[in-house]
Amino acid sequence: MTTASKAKRWFPLESNPQVMNEYIRRMGIPEDADFAFCDLYSTDEWALEMVLRPVLGVVMLFPIKPVSELHAKEQLERIEKEGQIVSPNVYFMKQTVGNACGTVGILHALGNAKDYLPPRDGSFLSSFFSKTVGKTPDEIAAILQDDDEIEETHASAAQEGQSEQLERVDDPINTHFVCFSVVDGHLYELDGRKKFPVNHGPSSQETLLEDACRVIRQFMARDEGEVRFTIVALAKALTD
Repeated sequence: MTTASKAKRWFPLESNPQVMNEYIRRMGIPEDADFAFCDLYSTDEWALEMVLRPVLGVVMLFPIKPVSELHAKEQLERIEKEGQIVSPNVYFMKQTVGNACGTVGILHALGNAKDYLPPRDGSFLSSFFSKTVGKTPDEIAAILQDDDEIEETHASAAQEGQSEQLERVDDPINTHFVCFSVVDGHLYELDGRKKFPVNHGPSSQETLLEDACRVIRQFMARDEGEVRFTIVALAKALTD
């Protein structure tokens, strides 16, 4: 998780659908929403077939290592040299709070799926998305950083789950969340540590999961043997 901000740091969020679903409900997603986070156990076809459709977003936790940092640097240089198409409708924010990448990843997923998953009126999400309409990624980051409500809600969610908790908020963390969303027919990688969204080519709501997993397999191939990858999908919820 990023160490970009020295001014404020949060405890990290666990990549756990149960924790994440409770978190988004506290933020304003209705209890009876048609979509929820679920585990994706593999990028293989058998695992993809277990996920109900449509899928609104994919959130991945991965280890930050020299190989991933080198790729990010080379990717930035290539895009700045060659350019890319980015829809103005992509909801993208920077991350300025240390260890807030879980919340940023979730906000990226929800912010690009508001038509499918609208928040409750008067909720944090409803207010946050209203306040950040038309804002730059840096301005959205500043609004998040100054919001006491989401800081408290994140802190509560960070204490849940099954992973061992950090003793101190400034203990080093070397994992990071990114989100994959489809906007206007293209798959975007949304990473608050990066300068801009990364366009990974044509996609659709129907093929989002497969297309995101194609990119995720590239992450894994660059760090062969590393097992600290976890993936959750924001997908059609199971019904009783």
